[in-house]
Amino acid sequence: MQSYSQDLRERVLRALARGEAPTAIARRYEVSRVYVYQVRQREQETGVRTSFPIGGHRRSRLAAMESELRDWIAAEPGLTLAELQERLAQQGVSVKVGALWHQLNRWNLTFKKNSARQRARARGRAGSAAPME
Repeated sequence: MQSYSQDLRERVLRALARGEAPTAIARRYEVSRVYVYQVRQREQETGVRTSFPIGGHRRSRLAAMESELRDWIAAEPGLTLAELQERLAQQGVSVKVGALWHQLNRWNLTFKKNSARQRARARGRAGSAAPME
């Protein structure tokens, strides 16, 4: 949902300053009475005449730990996501494996997915069958 325009907010506040009734203001500007009261209350309590910010970018909890994570992966390239998650938990940072993978991917860091996927031979077909005579 989008907030009302700043121009409308200013007109409501000017009407309140002139002493008009909130119900009359709400009818004239086609907004709810509650909106008029909220605009007035916010301006009285905080002095702010603008709307609250909506949405925006939320900073990752791992952003501050980037250098430390890079050091861990450089020192032990075989670390799994679960092991990195445990180390972060010991540091007091709670993060799910999916969020950890997403952040590492954004930083272009590579890691093993899990210990069960370590390969003993090259990718591709397994050895071919013995030739028939």
